[in-house]
Amino acid sequence: MSSSQSLSSENLQYIENLYSLYKTNPESVEPKWRDFFSGVDFATSSGSGLSTKELNVYNLIQAYRDYGHFEAQLDPLAMHTSSSGELNLQNFGLSEKDLTSVFSVASMVGLKNATLAQIIQHLQKAYCGTITVQVSDAVKGVRDWFHNEMEKNSFQLDGEKKKQILQQLVRTESLEKFIHTRFVGAKRFSIEGADALIPMLEHLTLKARELGAEEIVVGMAHRGRVNVLANYMDKALEVILAQFEGITADMPDYDGDVKYHMGYSNDKKTPHGDCHISLAFNPSHLEAVNPVVCGMARAKQRFRKDTEERKTVIPVQIHGDAAFAGQGVVSETLQLAHLKGYTVGGSIHIIIDNQVGFTTDPEYTRSSPYSSDVAKSQQVPVIHVNGDDPEACVRAMDIAIRFRQKFKRDILINQMCYRRYGHNEGDEPGYTQPAMYQIIKTHPTPCEIYSKKLMQEKVVDTAFYDSFYKEKMDNLQKILDGVRKNPPEFKPQAFGKMWKGFRRSQEKDFSQTVDTKTTAANIKKVGEQITTLPENFNLHPKLVKLLETRKQMSLGQTPIDWGMAEMLAYGSTILENNSVRLSGQDCIRGTFSHRHSCYFDTSTGEIYNPLEQLREDKEFCVYNSSLSEMAVLGFEYGNSSTDPTFLTIWEAQFGDFANGAQIIIDQFLCSAEQKWMRMSGLVMLLPHGYEGQGPEHSSARLERFLQLCAQNNMQVCNLTTPAQIFHALRRQIKREFRIPLIVMSPKSLLRHPQAVSSVEDFTKGAFQEVIADPVVDISKAKKCILVSGKLYYELVDAREKNKITDTAIVRVEQLYPFPETQLKAVLKGAKKLETMIWAQEEPKNMGSWTYICHPLNELMENLELPMPNYVGRNHRASPATGTTKKHQQEQQQILKDCFKK
Repeated sequence: MSSSQSLSSENLQYIENLYSLYKTNPESVEPKWRDFFSGVDFATSSGSGLSTKELNVYNLIQAYRDYGHFEAQLDPLAMHTSSSGELNLQNFGLSEKDLTSVFSVASMVGLKNATLAQIIQHLQKAYCGTITVQVSDAVKGVRDWFHNEMEKNSFQLDGEKKKQILQQLVRTESLEKFIHTRFVGAKRFSIEGADALIPMLEHLTLKARELGAEEIVVGMAHRGRVNVLANYMDKALEVILAQFEGITADMPDYDGDVKYHMGYSNDKKTPHGDCHISLAFNPSHLEAVNPVVCGMARAKQRFRKDTEERKTVIPVQIHGDAAFAGQGVVSETLQLAHLKGYTVGGSIHIIIDNQVGFTTDPEYTRSSPYSSDVAKSQQVPVIHVNGDDPEACVRAMDIAIRFRQKFKRDILINQMCYRRYGHNEGDEPGYTQPAMYQIIKTHPTPCEIYSKKLMQEKVVDTAFYDSFYKEKMDNLQKILDGVRKNPPEFKPQAFGKMWKGFRRSQEKDFSQTVDTKTTAANIKKVGEQITTLPENFNLHPKLVKLLETRKQMSLGQTPIDWGMAEMLAYGSTILENNSVRLSGQDCIRGTFSHRHSCYFDTSTGEIYNPLEQLREDKEFCVYNSSLSEMAVLGFEYGNSSTDPTFLTIWEAQFGDFANGAQIIIDQFLCSAEQKWMRMSGLVMLLPHGYEGQGPEHSSARLERFLQLCAQNNMQVCNLTTPAQIFHALRRQIKREFRIPLIVMSPKSLLRHPQAVSSVEDFTKGAFQEVIADPVVDISKAKKCILVSGKLYYELVDAREKNKITDTAIVRVEQLYPFPETQLKAVLKGAKKLETMIWAQEEPKNMGSWTYICHPLNELMENLELPMPNYVGRNHRASPATGTTKKHQQEQQQILKDCFKK
């Protein structure tokens, strides 16, 4: 028995229940069922009075809706056309004898008293042509919407629209052929085979603007990117051809990137008004741009005050087939779609399904029929379309944008196509796909196929097509000739909109003090806000004492600890006209329960965010994220690179968890300004410190961040006081430029009795890149220990216990940019020094030593001071030991080595 037959009894019961409702009140059932029941002869022999044949046809209809995509004509190369056999009549208790019988259930698909043959013909047209849908996993309302969409098929294109599609295809193909012949072997990751993507994007802009969208944010990998830049983004062809010609901009501190990684933005005119389109910059790390685009869209929606409907800004993610199936960040990003802190009202996904990943066939790249099947885990509806049918591709986009604007959910278009050349234009694809490329060699292009179709329809003639094609090729040659004579001037995009008034950083900025202090009144106001609860709010008993202590802190009656300093940084920032966004897996309370930025009612579970009430026009957004690092950090990067007015912070549950987001750190956070001139003020809080918690919960891999440091691209800090985190966070939002901040956040210091600050440290102080020893005068010291982070307090304690008076302990709070000016000011009077030590907890091949020894040696030589010696753990493969006893022994050895003569 087939799966379809096994459902008969369940379907019968379902229909009988509907029929009972219909007999009681016809208006209580949907119109399609009313039509069905009114036309059925219920005086038949089945027990319920319902014809078994009618039920069998009903099951056949449902099967076409669920499995029709397996029979669809999707592969332009016709290499994969085998039938699944799922829709054979005998599977449903039907035969060819029934083809001429009339069935009332035809009303389900919009037909009346149709024969089985007519019903099947209608269903094949709806689901088995060059466009089909896969929605059986979607929620019922979505399924019904798509069934109506496919079976009704009211989409029509007039002659003028068809001519426009042809012209877009000509522009697409002519650019590729021109580059292919003028720059032989140059990499461009051609769009050829997926040419219909350009008409799809053009239709998206037109229809989206009609439906209320004002902006579209696109993220895509390199396949077809050059053509998208030229023929969709309208980037000047002079600039694109100049890049192929090898003419590049010569700018200090700007390294640039290859042409198929570049982004762009522009305004496209439509009959319904201008639509701003942005193509995000992104590297070759496939799919990494997905969460970045979502973060960008979220920031733009916020800027347009569209945080409810989210219809004005639409994110579009364009994927490769093998990458969509293989890259984990795809699933991570899909999972964000309906989370409160990350929703963007739905993304439109397009898979350019080349049917090969680099050199690997689909059967080796995924374990499912379609590359799009990953999306089924999130009930995302999928439209499959044949890339050689531009009209079907445009229809797919038309459905997608209308669906997105109506349901505010993700939707995916799987464009089945091919790539005309290898992975790049220098590859020989015949090595690994000989059969496929024998077909491709003689296969007509989408432009050729569509032009013949329109000529048969008499929409255009041969003369129009030939002249338009020649015009495009001649124009490209004219542009290239002009570029060679007069290379275009490179003009970086100006700071506009949200970035108006900002500038790029300069070397001198990092030796200057930023005014980050606040007022006692602000501290008192924030303190009162975070310690006052709504009426009848049931606070957890263990937090009552916390609120009392924090109130005393804000009044100067008790020293301020780390958690309170953070809350004061956020609150004072909001009071001074900026918003704050904080996210991470457990950041509302903090992994170590130090923050408690929100309170939960113990009776109702209701959440209260006190800083949210501080100022109506500014926000304190704090979200516990999904258990994701790469997608969430990518989202926050996109957010921060788009909106500099928010203090944007991501906190790792433990510092080493950032390993899972290393691609975002390497490819976006640390190098985007040098590659793409894109700034970000994102803050990363990474719990770090050797507390005997084992190798996975000790190190935030400080050495990795320092290895990535150059050209003042980010700040890396290991702080020791609450006032320092307060000023460091506020410094991020106070300057006229944005640069990432990496904080090796503490664990034990969150409650260390000595790691506290006074109110005056917040109202009169500033961030200190270097902190001199407050006890031992450096001018009298024989030994100086330079240290960063929580080891400082252990050194101070050991010095006191051993009554050592000739050793100064200097804290280097900011490791990069190296604080040469500030450290020189502290050490310049150290004329009696005999020994200089750099002390760290991390192994010698980790932590900061391998980075900081070089600038330290140079500085000591200039100051005529002793060269620094290393004290810390020896070289290790693992960051830390797994036993507490051994950890304590190692820690004590570090202290002994620091103070031995």
